[in-house]
Amino acid sequence: MVYNNRYYMYGTRAKNFGVKTGGFDVYVGTDLENWSDPITVFDSEVYGMNTQVNWAPEVHFLNDAFYMLATFTKPDGLRGTYILKSDKPDGMFKPHSTGSVTPDGWECLDGTLLIENGKVYCVFCHEHTQILDGTICYVELSNDLTKAVSEPVELFAASSFLEREATEADHNVTDGPFLFRKSNGKLIMIWSTCSNGYVQCVATSDNGSVCGKWSHLKPVFDDDGGHGMIFKDLNGQLMLTLHCPNISYEEKPVFFKIKETEDSIEIED
Repeated sequence: MVYNNRYYMYGTRAKNFGVKTGGFDVYVGTDLENWSDPITVFDSEVYGMNTQVNWAPEVHFLNDAFYMLATFTKPDGLRGTYILKSDKPDGMFKPHSTGSVTPDGWECLDGTLLIENGKVYCVFCHEHTQILDGTICYVELSNDLTKAVSEPVELFAASSFLEREATEADHNVTDGPFLFRKSNGKLIMIWSTCSNGYVQCVATSDNGSVCGKWSHLKPVFDDDGGHGMIFKDLNGQLMLTLHCPNISYEEKPVFFKIKETEDSIEIED
């Protein structure tokens, strides 16, 4: 996240693959190369949310506050996206949503925000661990971001890109959706799956809305990296960040200059 001429990079703590890690940290920098030591921004133990996973924090600035969407294990043992809130990007976040904003009874992760026509949407993954063929879905949120106010809507399944049936032995993964509206008004989604390694995929909506029909484009990165976000650096350069390689304890944040094409995005040479 870029705010007040600084970069704020949030991530999952490495210990035990993000299990019972006690919360989240932020790293602060001004050049995408040199970063501060980790600054604790959420203590999950204080709020009884350190039961299992503490995964994938993503922060958005909205209505003069900072909202973190992150994955936690719910009291029922399933995973879901919660929303936390702070008045500073490097300050302590506190639980904001009334529990998980993703559906009860679903195993979900990697929620992201989209603001469209005055409505707030949480786009998230329904996990392959529960349904084999992972999907990407959305729910509309209340204006105060405390709860879902709609039933979940499925946008697409991983099989629509992978063109293969999911099986017990070989699940179809969906990870890390992020929405980006291009300068020509087209709405794209970057998301990740596993296909001969981790892949940063791109999908596009046929009508410029999250509610449109989604189709798949050529992946923007296919060298075992993904779960990306798009932002502009302090000079206005469009950037893609993702983690690579997709190997526990070897993952690193990497940054690429990108450019818009007519339909998609691509990494600059």
